[in-house]
Amino acid sequence: MGRTFRIKVRMRRFRRQHPRIAFAIRSFMIFSATFGGAYGFVTGSRSENSGYDPNTFAIGASFLFALACLGLATLSMRLRFVNKRMRKLAAHNEALIDRNWELKEAEERARSLFEQQGDLIVLRDHQGRITFANDAYCALAGQARSALIGTRFDFDVLEQGDSARESNGTRIHDQRISTSSGARWIAWREGFVRLDAGQPAELQSVGRDVTDRTETERALSDARDQADAANRAKSRFLAMASHEIRTPLNGIIGMGGLLLDTTLTPEQTTYARAVKTSGEALMALIEELLDYSKIEAGKLDLDQRPFALSTLIEEVTELLAPRAQAKKLEIAAYVDEQLPLEVVGDAARLRQVLLNLAGNAIKFTASGGVALLVEPGIWPNEISFLVRDTGIGIAPEAQSRIFREFEQADDRVARTYGGTGLGLAISERIVKRMGGRITLESEPGKGSTFEVAIPLAPSQGSAGQTTFPSPDLAGKSILLVAAGIEASLIARRLERWGGQTCLVTDATVAEALLPERSWHAVLLDRAFGSDITDRLGEAARAHATQRLVLLTPSSRHEKLSTAFTGFLVKPLRAASLAARLALAPEIASPDLAPEPAEPASVRPRTSGLSILVAEDNEINALLMRSLLTKLGHRVVIAVHGEAALESWLAASSAGTPYDLVLMDIQMPQLDGIEATKRIRAHEAATGGHHTPILALTANTLVEDRYACFEAGMNGFLIKPLDREKLDEALAGLAASRQLTV
Repeated sequence: MGRTFRIKVRMRRFRRQHPRIAFAIRSFMIFSATFGGAYGFVTGSRSENSGYDPNTFAIGASFLFALACLGLATLSMRLRFVNKRMRKLAAHNEALIDRNWELKEAEERARSLFEQQGDLIVLRDHQGRITFANDAYCALAGQARSALIGTRFDFDVLEQGDSARESNGTRIHDQRISTSSGARWIAWREGFVRLDAGQPAELQSVGRDVTDRTETERALSDARDQADAANRAKSRFLAMASHEIRTPLNGIIGMGGLLLDTTLTPEQTTYARAVKTSGEALMALIEELLDYSKIEAGKLDLDQRPFALSTLIEEVTELLAPRAQAKKLEIAAYVDEQLPLEVVGDAARLRQVLLNLAGNAIKFTASGGVALLVEPGIWPNEISFLVRDTGIGIAPEAQSRIFREFEQADDRVARTYGGTGLGLAISERIVKRMGGRITLESEPGKGSTFEVAIPLAPSQGSAGQTTFPSPDLAGKSILLVAAGIEASLIARRLERWGGQTCLVTDATVAEALLPERSWHAVLLDRAFGSDITDRLGEAARAHATQRLVLLTPSSRHEKLSTAFTGFLVKPLRAASLAARLALAPEIASPDLAPEPAEPASVRPRTSGLSILVAEDNEINALLMRSLLTKLGHRVVIAVHGEAALESWLAASSAGTPYDLVLMDIQMPQLDGIEATKRIRAHEAATGGHHTPILALTANTLVEDRYACFEAGMNGFLIKPLDREKLDEALAGLAASRQLTV
């Protein structure tokens, strides 16, 4: 079967290769067969022994004719089928010709594009020989294509850049190469491609000239490095300038405070207080500039620690209360009880933002008051801080620019109220850094509302806790006789506790309402005047079990009527109000027991500490001596680091080591950092007493603090010194003989 098939294949191949010879052989065989058959038939029929029969002959002839017709018909059908196939083959051949033409045209276009594009394209075989190079590669190499094909030509590499590999195996890298037109940076993409089936893969390299881009990137990188260096230099300059300014400020503010403690005439007191106030204003300006510098340099680090939300808010209002009350303004706070007891975040930065906003509200408010409201935000774990005032308001056209640096609402406001215009800009950047937002709603003449919304997750330890036990006031009537912002917030809180609160802003109306029912408590604001509140207190004896008077800090030492069972100091603490209302009815208190407050640890006595102060500035040294002596401590002054080290060694050798060393950081001969390192080294070598060392510094940069901790210091006191902070630090030292500030 296989042999027959091979014979047929060879015959067909012969017919295709020699069609004329095949046609002649076929024609001869057909003619010979036809002639031989016809001649044999005629000759046989004429022979004597043939038994010729005309009828049989006619039948045979007819049969042969029929066979011939059948053969002709079959041949005709075969020819028609062949013609049909030929037409199909012709049409297919034409389609193939058209397709071949299109492929050739596409190949020409691709080759033209391949050749004319600016990228370098080169193919190399497995031995590194060039099999193809486009015009761009040839032009950059400075050689003809024919001279490059088959060679291992490659450019000289002057500098190799970074290399990377994609998931598909393509290698990406940059090279700085030497060319006939000079050094150029080329970005290469290299990968293996297979051009023909059965042939080994070739390495295809596509390069793009990125010299301009690379030079631009390097120029930008250099510019960025220079900007970073300039920022660092600016930060160092501000730190140094801050240190140099803080040093005399420490003397101005500290000596001003000491001067106010002496016996002065009223005129001298006024002048001394003006000096101290001016120094504190200058200190606030320096702090703003330093904060702005830190934010610009991207060095504003946020702390993430749990803190009590209501405590923070009440501290803010109490810090600002003297300033508000000096302008006869009210300041009050309200923290929604749905909020968690503790949240996680940067309490110091949040306090800075709220002090800035509330301080501005007091500054630009002439009458009325300021309210600080804390409520749940619109997003999960978001807390909204609202600062509302009844001040001058901000025009719509000015609201978009007040958050810019050194901007204020208008020039008239800047001239009237002063300020640098940095506070809101710093606050906005801090809020954004904390992942929150700050918005403003204001109308000229009707006040402003700043909203700060910050995500603050509840701390794990505050789940299910409350800030204080809320009193059960369900069904109890409370009469609140007060006016202003704080009155509405007190009424809101009482209603939250279930009390039926009646807020009255007129003393006459309140006196008329007293007999209407039995009141659980009556709260009277001293702002109505002592005569009116005393009269209302006496009138409320028969109608209220508790009679509380609301006082300002300046009036808490005044003699009050015995008609009152207690007093509360404004701004009001929610815990204090709850504690008062939870007390048993009708508490006799002729002397008026003091306002309930949260339990606090008893401060240990700090007298008798032996303190070494290393300070090279004479005024600051005198200030430190005066402050510490007034607090009852023994002080030794060293004017530089060497003297401090010698004094510390002498005291240790004599068996009377210092209880504390206050070490200035920048001193001549031996600075505070090096002096501390030597003290710690001596302690480690001898196993002696560990002396707490506290840095006295005007530098607030983080790297300076790290340097102090690395040297072995225990904490900081930032200049200018605050007497209360110094006293607190020394109290902590006396309690534990370790200092952490």
